[in-house]
Amino acid sequence: MSNQPIQFVVNADVLNLRIDRFLANQMPDVTRNHVMHHIDKGFVLINGKAIKPSYRLRLNDVIEVKPWPLETTTLIPKAIPLDIVYEDTDIIVINKPQGMVVHPSPGHYDDTLVHALLHHCKDLSGINGEMRPGIVHRIDKDTSGLLVVAKHDTAHVGLAKKLEDHSLSRVYTALVSGVIREQKGKIIAPIGRDPDDRVAMDVIAGGKEAVTHFTVIERFSDHTLLQVALETGRTHQIRVHMKFIHHPIESDPVYNLQKHALHPLGQMLHASELTLKHPITQQVMTFSAPLPNYFEKILKKLRR
Repeated sequence: MSNQPIQFVVNADVLNLRIDRFLANQMPDVTRNHVMHHIDKGFVLINGKAIKPSYRLRLNDVIEVKPWPLETTTLIPKAIPLDIVYEDTDIIVINKPQGMVVHPSPGHYDDTLVHALLHHCKDLSGINGEMRPGIVHRIDKDTSGLLVVAKHDTAHVGLAKKLEDHSLSRVYTALVSGVIREQKGKIIAPIGRDPDDRVAMDVIAGGKEAVTHFTVIERFSDHTLLQVALETGRTHQIRVHMKFIHHPIESDPVYNLQKHALHPLGQMLHASELTLKHPITQQVMTFSAPLPNYFEKILKKLRR
């Protein structure tokens, strides 16, 4: 959540939508239950008045979302090993392992990447608050691979602008279920909170614009290995888009319900390449991270 109040004005596209569902769609980092709890606590006003989570939106309603704190916790630096791909006085590029949460959030307060970074670095940018120091972008807990962290606020602002204008680009390697016959593809489908599942996202009318490009690397008897590039950066974007075209990520516990997953610890998705302009020197830099061992072993089995 932002540290400043957020305001929305209701237009015809969302008339009669419940306020809790509307806010969950607008703020995908916050669960619907979290939204409902804070509506009940009076942190959300409509036309200056407190309301209930079941309130249905009317034309020109003014919604004000007051800043609310995360559950209190103390970030204690922890000596957790980091796979550092690059580091200077401004930025640090990490190859995050599968299973590590990037920053503290409800249900995940310990042993995050942030805890490890605080032990490794004396300073990190403070723009995203004390729970997310240095974090400019993130990848899911069970997605492995590259992300860049800002060591100070000037670097953070520079990286955020490059993320916004797409000069910070990310390429992923993904193993998906089924055989994709096309060599290349572009998925254009809006993404928002799944109205029936608070932990999931989905392609929905009125969602945020999302564009994903993919290229086939290798085909197997019942799987396809892809290179995937993001044009936008929505929550769970690759996972949702691949499910949308009926080729969900192999072993994805949310978007690919399988009887026999090839990898029991989560989706086979790896952030393999990161290209950015350095926020201070403006030098174009490209970093790569090899596939994790478990990923390579599964590919070898599929080739046999």
